Amino acid sequence: MKSFFARFFGALSPAAWVIVALAVGSSIGVALVRATPRRGLQFWIFAVNHEPFYRAVVADWNREHPDKPVQISLVNVTALEQRMMSSFFSGTPIADVLEVERSIVGPAFAGPLPSVGFVDLTDRLRQQDLLERINHPSFSPWTSRGRIFGIPHDVHPVLLAYRADLVEAAGIDMSRIQTWDDYFRMLAPLMKSPGGSGPVDRYLINGWPSDYYTAEMLLLQAGGALFDAHERPTLNSAFNARFIARLATWYTGPHRVARSLDYFSASGHQMMLQGQIVGLLVPDWYAGLILKPEMPGLAGKMKLMPLPAWEPGGRRTSAWGGTMLAIAKSSARQQEAWDFAQFLYLSPTTAVALFRGDGIVSPIKSFWSNPVYDEPDPYFCGQHFGRLFLDQASNVPMRTSSPYNQQALTAFDNCLIDVTAYADRTGRYDPAPLVPEAQRLLDGAQRQIADQIARNVFLTAAP
Repeated sequence: MKSFFARFFGALSPAAWVIVALAVGSSIGVALVRATPRRGLQFWIFAVNHEPFYRAVVADWNREHPDKPVQISLVNVTALEQRMMSSFFSGTPIADVLEVERSIVGPAFAGPLPSVGFVDLTDRLRQQDLLERINHPSFSPWTSRGRIFGIPHDVHPVLLAYRADLVEAAGIDMSRIQTWDDYFRMLAPLMKSPGGSGPVDRYLINGWPSDYYTAEMLLLQAGGALFDAHERPTLNSAFNARFIARLATWYTGPHRVARSLDYFSASGHQMMLQGQIVGLLVPDWYAGLILKPEMPGLAGKMKLMPLPAWEPGGRRTSAWGGTMLAIAKSSARQQEAWDFAQFLYLSPTTAVALFRGDGIVSPIKSFWSNPVYDEPDPYFCGQHFGRLFLDQASNVPMRTSSPYNQQALTAFDNCLIDVTAYADRTGRYDPAPLVPEAQRLLDGAQRQIADQIARNVFLTAAP
């Protein structure tokens, strides 16, 4: 017996036995620890700027519903995505109610509809007439295979913010501009360098081939799409090829009009402050959360206008970003969660707070008559900031919820980069001769994305 124990304990070094003992002890400790039960509804958000107001709303709810308390937690958006998908795949705990941003929602829709981890809200929305009360295009990012999985938080229409001081000093009447061709023609004098010679030091619009934010906004505005209504890829449509060929001429050649600008960096802010770029594509949240507080030096120098259309009579807006309020299917309190969701998102108080704090206009159509949206804003030379965005709210384009949207957008943007480089190599700077190359590249991108989707039997089974 003694030799047995000697051989047994001698099989590992003393240090290894310490590790084993610690592992066994910690495992027993974890097994004996009782998890503290969560009290009431758990509500996760990711936007730091929303937290103070949301905590006030939660406090109001808890006072009115002491038997149904809500606990709010601020979760980093990347952590929220990871925990959300972990819950859907493995059943790990998750909040009852979640705010989910468009950039992270796609993977939730990659499986069959019954396995989507959010509660299907379609019938509830229809029964309470919310499909009519809420701006219709705002549902599109949260709709998969005809079913709606979230209440829209916003609309996020896009307008053009431009340096009114520069434009008006040049005597340019912006009200005469209807199309992008009008815009570039009428503002061309602003691109001249001092004295009329030397390099151009001012451009008319932000954008660069690798800037997929701008590429998506402009594609959606123009009427293009990366997926059809059944979430099938359409990267290589003839329309998209013509669009890329035309957009590439904004970025290179003798008629170049655009310059790269980082929306979120100090260097990008300085470019606007110095007048290096005249016009900037901005959604409501950017105007309220970035432009006004981070570039105060532009107060009284900026104005807003609808985007110039790609063709006469075309759409004058686009969309960028978006958030929904969703209920986890794993929640044992789904009705309470639905009641709280309505309390938060369908309140005129919430609508006013989001606009005053962040510049975000409401997707609830009955709130659009609120006079808060008609208040003049000194930053934008006394314009009615909210009304200008709301005037375009019903015109925002429909957007896909495909789980492959980010891959498709990256592939599309790579085609734009390559077409721009092709224009420089060949010296072809008119759109027409660039279309065949754009079509060739998009055909390859289409095959790439279609092959990825073909491996997902749940999506290929869609009608």
